[in-house]
Amino acid sequence: MKEISEFAIRAAEVIDVSEVDKMVDILTDVYRRKGKALVMGAGRSGLVGKAFAMRLLHLGFNSYVLGETIVPSISKGDVAIAISGSGRTGLIVDAADAAKKVGAYVIAITTFPESPLGSIADLVVRIPGRSKISKMDDYFARQILGLHEPLAPLGTLFEDTAMLFLDGVVYYLMIKLNVSEEEMRSRHANVEF
Repeated sequence: MKEISEFAIRAAEVIDVSEVDKMVDILTDVYRRKGKALVMGAGRSGLVGKAFAMRLLHLGFNSYVLGETIVPSISKGDVAIAISGSGRTGLIVDAADAAKKVGAYVIAITTFPESPLGSIADLVVRIPGRSKISKMDDYFARQILGLHEPLAPLGTLFEDTAMLFLDGVVYYLMIKLNVSEEEMRSRHANVEF
């Protein structure tokens, strides 16, 4: 937990604040125009996206998650938020491209701005994450050789950092849109299982 937390803290120091401000400005504009926000991600990034879309709903956005049965069409002026650590997840790249073709504004949350997803996006917010998998399985040998890699497997560091980042964006939006926690609570599900 400490290693993951320390990584996220270091990541917060290198995330470009101008990218965050632009993302929040775009979302604020969509909110005020009552446009739609479509969040997309596959696998664990998709779970992060679902959590973000839920909070957008609590804020009062018309938010949807790609792949759900109740997703309406999106169009010019709407926003698509695509989450992919590698920026190469085929389904997400294709969906972002489709959103772009109908005139939606595409925001990519990725570690790799030069990826296929990054090249499609109107805005890329770079979230640091683990960029390679260890070639040496022996932890002690790596330490002796000074080859330290995070202990968290696969895309965990990107996914956890993206989750924290997007929770921070929600707080930023609460302030900018003047939405109270009480208002958010009033939009929270009251029929759950």
